Amino acid sequence: MHDVPTPDQIQRAPKVLLHDHLDGGVRPKTVAELAELTGYDALPTSDVDGLTKWFAAATEAGSLEEYLERFVHTVGIMQTAAAISRVAAECAEDLAADGVVYAEVRYAPELSTHKGLSLDEVVEAILDGFRQGTARAGHSGHHIRVGVLLCAMRQESRAKEIAELAVKYRDHGVVGFDIAGPEAGFPPTRSLDAFEYLRRENCHFTIHAGEGFGLPSIWEAIQWCGAARLGHGVRIVEDIAVAEDGSTRLGRLASFVRDRRIPLEMCPRSNVHTGTVSSLADHPIALLRQLNFRVTVNTDNRLMSQTSMTREFAELAEHFGYGLDDLQWFTINAMKSAFIPFDQRLALIDEVIKPGYAALRSEFVFDSVAQYTAARR
Repeated sequence: MHDVPTPDQIQRAPKVLLHDHLDGGVRPKTVAELAELTGYDALPTSDVDGLTKWFAAATEAGSLEEYLERFVHTVGIMQTAAAISRVAAECAEDLAADGVVYAEVRYAPELSTHKGLSLDEVVEAILDGFRQGTARAGHSGHHIRVGVLLCAMRQESRAKEIAELAVKYRDHGVVGFDIAGPEAGFPPTRSLDAFEYLRRENCHFTIHAGEGFGLPSIWEAIQWCGAARLGHGVRIVEDIAVAEDGSTRLGRLASFVRDRRIPLEMCPRSNVHTGTVSSLADHPIALLRQLNFRVTVNTDNRLMSQTSMTREFAELAEHFGYGLDDLQWFTINAMKSAFIPFDQRLALIDEVIKPGYAALRSEFVFDSVAQYTAARR
């Protein structure tokens, strides 16, 4: 029996999120209120409904460049410690309410230094916000753990500085490092000194690769820089040949990624909105899941892509017929790939994720028995 989960069951399923941008998930109401509080006057409108619609229009962007234009405003209101902490706290609450039990949320601290905050103050504000948000979520009955990934912007020249910041705060809630921003023209090897430093310091890192640029970006991220995970990585499919009879042949890079179990932080809805993939129905995630790559499902930017983990899973279930077993597979993949200690990952898998999905499966059994009993009467 293939259990097709209901929207309610998907929402209640324990979920793990590895690729979510703090500045891509701000509540529109918070954007409007913080703009007024901080004196940010560049919003297209201060009306919350109008602002919501304006951000939602990012789903029609069609290119990464146009999609990213909206971040000017979310970053614009994140220039004080109080604003940053509020955004982080609300992020934790929103994810927890969506059934996320573990999340790694990323942000580039250099983006919030335009009004005098130091890099350290930005990081401390983020960590403080997540402490507040996870505590409030817990009081509401939604338990979540959040780790922070510090991003460097690949078009700038501060990667080593941000890497040092990640190492400095790795015992205080920062779990790793990333580079973000435009891939084309800014290969990961441009930040090679940062990655060499992180490896010497035994520090985890992921790299945005294989979204805005193709296989060379993925190859450099893995073989030159030593990425433990790939942010997106969707264009690894360009190294996979599919014959008319459905058989597949993997190129050497795709084989290496699969054989080494390098996690792919896939963000289906976002990939469509940026024009990386033509439609969800055509998303390579189905092929990559079929070929047993280490696929994970993520939100990327919840505001710009009008999404949540529940929505991502629900749309994959709709397009590809995924059941609870598939959703658990994606979730365990993500938990295995998290940048926290192995025993802590295992505890979440064995004590939270597997029991959570088992409970949901039992609902199908209960319903089947109830239906059978009713039919016999």
